[in-house]
Amino acid sequence: MAFRITYSVLNADMSELHKEFDSTLAKVRLGLGKEYPYWMGGKAGTSGQFLEDFNPANTDELLGRFHKTPSKEMDRMMEIARGAQVAWGHPSNWKERIRILRKAADLISERRLEIAVCMGLECGKNRLECLGDVEEGADLLRYYAGQLEEANGFVKPMGKLSPNENAVSILKPFGVFLVVAPFNFPLALVAGMCGGALLGGNSVVLKPSRETPWCSQKFYECMRDAGLPEGVLQVVHGTGSEMGDVLIRHRAVDGIVFTGSYEVGMKIMREFSTAHPKPCILEMGGKNPAIICESADLTKAVEGCWRSAFGATGQKCSALSRIYVHKKIKEDFLDRLCEKTMTTVIGDPTDKSVFMGPLITERSLKTHLSAIQEAKKDGKILCGGEDIRKDPKLAKGHFAQPTIVEVPRGHRFFRDELFTPFLAVDTFEKLEDAIEQSNQANYGLTAGIFSAKKEEIDTFMDKMHSGILYANRGTGATTGAWPGVQPFCGWKGSGSTGKGGCGPYYVAQFMREQSQTRME
Repeated sequence: MAFRITYSVLNADMSELHKEFDSTLAKVRLGLGKEYPYWMGGKAGTSGQFLEDFNPANTDELLGRFHKTPSKEMDRMMEIARGAQVAWGHPSNWKERIRILRKAADLISERRLEIAVCMGLECGKNRLECLGDVEEGADLLRYYAGQLEEANGFVKPMGKLSPNENAVSILKPFGVFLVVAPFNFPLALVAGMCGGALLGGNSVVLKPSRETPWCSQKFYECMRDAGLPEGVLQVVHGTGSEMGDVLIRHRAVDGIVFTGSYEVGMKIMREFSTAHPKPCILEMGGKNPAIICESADLTKAVEGCWRSAFGATGQKCSALSRIYVHKKIKEDFLDRLCEKTMTTVIGDPTDKSVFMGPLITERSLKTHLSAIQEAKKDGKILCGGEDIRKDPKLAKGHFAQPTIVEVPRGHRFFRDELFTPFLAVDTFEKLEDAIEQSNQANYGLTAGIFSAKKEEIDTFMDKMHSGILYANRGTGATTGAWPGVQPFCGWKGSGSTGKGGCGPYYVAQFMREQSQTRME
């Protein structure tokens, strides 16, 4: 492959890439249904109790069986993690941490096609989204390693009160971090969260989503093969109720980093710290708006809104889920957006022609179909709104039709995150009104505007209460952040620290400051 896939690649020649993907897909399919272990102290663990991993596009297809981690192993696993962390996190070892994680990034890039195929089968994203996910994971490790390097291991000389005084500030690891990962970016978010914790000198216990354990297996293999010491990274498998609560409450966990729903994130924050405050780095979703001004380039606005609303089947915390369009262009814009939406190719995401794959679970599909019925009662379906599983080609998967609705202002569809391909529309006459409505949601992750007027864009940038803002972005109205380019920081109910992934302050959050003064 001659170029990297990011979320902004639109017009490159993909013919050779598709050939390589198809060849890799055929090879991976030959090995479906295998058993996979959990990983403790560098050793493969087996329990005989399994999480079964099925393809959401074809629920008859078993991808693999993953041994659940017995809760009785948690004390031993934490003991291993704490022992391995001592040498790994020593201040003198920061260059070795960089070397190993950069090697892991290179291995991820080398294995990108295999990992992307596994991801497409496991989480239902289309092949280009999967390749972007893999490349983002590798770039996150490289970018975070650069932060540690540029900061000289986070050792900073301080001032003097007397000539014989030498004072330094040193950032040191907390100890053992629990990483709780979601299904929707099963390589990028696993790599980013684990990478930040590991480069900060912590050991990590990774609990991947029960829907995407396969991608975490591939990540572990890259870390192991890069030379990560045994016990520094361990992987547990289990449901949230079986494993998550046990880990969150374990006394040996010194910090948690989590990406997922607001409800679960707030539960973690409330229950985690008991004896003393401990770091809890949370990214908890969004209800992201786009504002379409009267002066907007409608071609660009339609493309950007369509991509952000229905890419990854709407299962992104940054997905566009509400639009505020100027009344004078409402009809034209919505006609174009609905026309574009109804051409969306839906199906097996490993097929090169498909843009939108399945939802991850039957429960997600039920949420989508229920919202459609609610919209019919409370407002109007502008396009979509059908149960497309009547099509025999889609009958075995969790397939949903992208849907755009118009409902009264104040409806819950402008507040509640559904995490499905569902888009609510409202209108405005004054930009200040659209910004006020946008800011009313409890979330504050991403937002976008389409306007030809600098003063409107400036107003939007000054007054929006979201961590990631975009203007006139045809590749994604509210989506597409990349490491070192767009820091991914949630405000309000979207995040806990005010410093996001992909940004320059991420690694330092996994460390605590110590002041050292030596008198000569």
